[in-house]
Amino acid sequence: MNVLIDTIDPDDLGELADFHDAGHGTADDFLADMLNGLRQAQKEISCKYFYDKRGSALFDEICDLEEYYPTRTELSILATRAPEIASLAGPAAHLVEFGSGSSSKVRLLLNAMEAPSSYVAVDISRDHLIASTRDLASEYLDIDVVPVCADYTREFELPTGLQGKNVTGFFPGSTIGNFAPEQAATFLGRWAKVLGSGAGLVIGVDLKKPRALLEAAYNDARGVTAEFNENLLVRANTELNADFDLSAFAHDARWNEAAGRIEMHLVSQRDQTVNIADQAFNFQADETIHTENSHKYGLAEFTDMAGRAGWDAPATWTDPNNLFSVHFLRAR
Repeated sequence: MNVLIDTIDPDDLGELADFHDAGHGTADDFLADMLNGLRQAQKEISCKYFYDKRGSALFDEICDLEEYYPTRTELSILATRAPEIASLAGPAAHLVEFGSGSSSKVRLLLNAMEAPSSYVAVDISRDHLIASTRDLASEYLDIDVVPVCADYTREFELPTGLQGKNVTGFFPGSTIGNFAPEQAATFLGRWAKVLGSGAGLVIGVDLKKPRALLEAAYNDARGVTAEFNENLLVRANTELNADFDLSAFAHDARWNEAAGRIEMHLVSQRDQTVNIADQAFNFQADETIHTENSHKYGLAEFTDMAGRAGWDAPATWTDPNNLFSVHFLRAR
């Protein structure tokens, strides 16, 4: 892994202990993934490319929407159960967050934990990562705050010094739902090995519920989720010199009952051709680009999957309405 301290203005680092860049999420990665995705029979763009600076800000806005229950529900569970989570994590723990975003939820854990040693924030959006962790480091002067710019769906090294230590992972927001179940099991199995035997993992998992409630959460009345989805095309035009006509695509989120997931799509409003890197892609009217899945689980369904991936589940918590769940897993 590359350590890029000397390429960053020290004023940008502030109180940060270090900065690590795994070299993921580059323009070359984006172009290769975009071209490959649009060649598929079902055109697709990976949801990891939602999170440039604008996309990250839009997602923060989504989290405050009335229709979007996951964030406030998970926060309420974490606030209530933080002392229990801290007890399970133990003293002097190293906390590793996958997809740290604005690093807002982690404060509930850091405030409850007994003398946490470090906070390692992993995120693909470099500028957003530095800004959010710099702010957090200024609040928690006794904790080493280490940002790692990486795509957590790919192999990368954690900062040295964590091996053999008391480590707890943090993966909130039901981001595990972006993976197909077999991919989710692979992800959980990989990080059980990387974090090490006895490591903990605090993970948020959205639960199955009526279609109307789910679809409303991803089709908000203000259109913020639509803008978030369409920002993928803005990025492609800006960064890859593509020529997507934004007015010719519309956001759609739908519940797929058979697959147990919300699917987000960008729907072509007419027959059209889009050019990227001297390659032309034809769209028929109503053809879609599949941009995200958000799988929903039953409690036993998720803990069984985690068990097959090498994790025990000593504690599970839900809200009073059983909308959302938070699990503490322990690597065997």
